[in-house]
Amino acid sequence: MSVLKGSKLLSNNLVSRNFPDFFMRAHRRVFLRSNFSSLLPVLFAFCCFVFYPASAHHGSAVKFDPLQPVIFDGTVTKIDWANPHAHIFMARGEAGDDWYVELESPVLLEWNGWSEDTLKPGDRIRVEGYLARDGSPQVWGGRILLDGQTLFSAETTALSLAKEASQVRALPRWPDGQPRLGAAPGEAGYWVPDTTVMMEEGVDVAMTDYGLLDDVADASSVAPMQEWALKLYESRQRNFLRTDPGFVECRPPAGPRKYQASFGIQWLEDRDWERIFVVPAGGNQDWHLIYTDGRGINTGFPVDNDNLLYYGRNVSTWEGDTLVVQSEGFNEKFWLTGGLPHTSQMKVTERLTRTDFNNMAIEVTIDDPGAYTRPWSMSWKLVWKEGEDPPEYYCQDNRL
Repeated sequence: MSVLKGSKLLSNNLVSRNFPDFFMRAHRRVFLRSNFSSLLPVLFAFCCFVFYPASAHHGSAVKFDPLQPVIFDGTVTKIDWANPHAHIFMARGEAGDDWYVELESPVLLEWNGWSEDTLKPGDRIRVEGYLARDGSPQVWGGRILLDGQTLFSAETTALSLAKEASQVRALPRWPDGQPRLGAAPGEAGYWVPDTTVMMEEGVDVAMTDYGLLDDVADASSVAPMQEWALKLYESRQRNFLRTDPGFVECRPPAGPRKYQASFGIQWLEDRDWERIFVVPAGGNQDWHLIYTDGRGINTGFPVDNDNLLYYGRNVSTWEGDTLVVQSEGFNEKFWLTGGLPHTSQMKVTERLTRTDFNNMAIEVTIDDPGAYTRPWSMSWKLVWKEGEDPPEYYCQDNRL
């Protein structure tokens, strides 16, 4: 097995064209704290093969070790084209050992020009990536080459497509003047987040796009966690977010995490019944309701009020052009983004403002006296992806 070392990476012209921003942030501290010359080969290798994981079901660092880069050749035996990750089965070496190359979701692969027929059994390919943390014969496929030509790069994502589809148009409104949260009649579209990480407003902590901290010592800065919650968060981080129930059990991207689903989110406004259907695309396309009919968040029925849900109970009011959503009654079966903990005491306030045709400003405040020392907030933006509905994506289609 050929592990890349040192400057050979550059001479082989195998350097990725774009270095992810999180890599540049992640290792600023490493260079300061460690001997530069001893780390240079490893960092060069990491730099070449760290793969921007904007739309995978889980970040590649959960299963694979970026500090174990590898290149090898082999023969394709089978293509497994299913969510959440496509796989290449291949025979490697003279002995024909069976290896498995994990790739991004077919959704992302198709956006980048792949199809189920791009590779066929019998094709000789070169795989560039990094090894599984558990020592099993699996590789994360950062690049796949056929006849010396690169077949795949991950430059096209839901967010990049959304930005490309931006239009100079007036803010769409209902006849009564309220902004539309979704598409106008006869049109289609959905929203894509401009960030998939969660930390308190004003905090600048380096982490990957899946919320994996570059330095676990920064954990206490992310949000005002109580001592027990901080220890749990640190434990999840040290375990590379491996046990996130959204990954291993296909749990919904629940609570405010739904607004950071990498494949986007769709609002379907049912004005006749005074409710909004909310459909996250980055999970199993489950849905929940936000009521706009003026009801209180508690129905008066104890059985209903005591029923803890993934998305909680949700009611809303309009303040000018801003939809204010109040939610509570969450269960504890899901994680917040990046492994942040919560309890069933959590109450969430979401303020959604469609500022123009292409953008939605969102501010989320979390008030959970069971896990945090005080309420805390963060804000980000959703970008409108015009012209189509969210991609079909079901995480239970194959192995996790």
